[in-house]
Amino acid sequence: MELRILGPLEAVVGGAEVPLGGAKQRALLAVLAIRANAVVSVDELIDSLWGDAPPRTAEHSIQVYVSELRKALRDHGSADAIDRIARRGTGYVLTVEADQIDAARFERRIEQARGTLAAGDPAGAAAALGEALAMWRGAPLSDFAFDDFAQNEIARLNELRLSAIESRIEADLALGREAALVPELRSLVAEHPLREGLREQLVLALYRAGRQADALQEIAAARAVLADELGLDP
Repeated sequence: MELRILGPLEAVVGGAEVPLGGAKQRALLAVLAIRANAVVSVDELIDSLWGDAPPRTAEHSIQVYVSELRKALRDHGSADAIDRIARRGTGYVLTVEADQIDAARFERRIEQARGTLAAGDPAGAAAALGEALAMWRGAPLSDFAFDDFAQNEIARLNELRLSAIESRIEADLALGREAALVPELRSLVAEHPLREGLREQLVLALYRAGRQADALQEIAAARAVLADELGLDP
């Protein structure tokens, strides 16, 4: 079984996507996936799915959703579905291996790639980071973009992705690809105007591409934005 959260929630067994049912049932699996290998109490699950206004049947609904998820997994070849989503004391736990959730694989790969970059192999690092970033299918947990339970994980994963992009650009700069990086960096800076690391990389790419005047203009623009927004000098 593979769970994918770097985009809309998906569960895959034997290469086939598993139908996960309605919105609440999918949300239950998402909560368990975010807290994989940890027990999530029934009260926490109810709060995540219904907030301050749960129905009187909420606990029974949780039991039904778990049963339906197990059945869907089992019907698609996951013989251990009842152990995958198991009752533990006052809650439930989703048990998975480290490589069964795409976000965990992504984190591990970018750490390995950074080690490759630190070891003096920018080409290997750029390739590895590119492969890791290709795992993303869109905004993380995009079907829960407005659900409170997903906000911290969405923010964490988006930060990890941006950091991985910065590392990949660092590797590309070391390989002399600065001219090709300028359009991408301009777009990233426009999207994240207060992220100084991206602005620094844009200035460096412009300078190394022989565009010193543009690099100086970018420094001036960065100073203006940071002063206006934060009262800081870069």
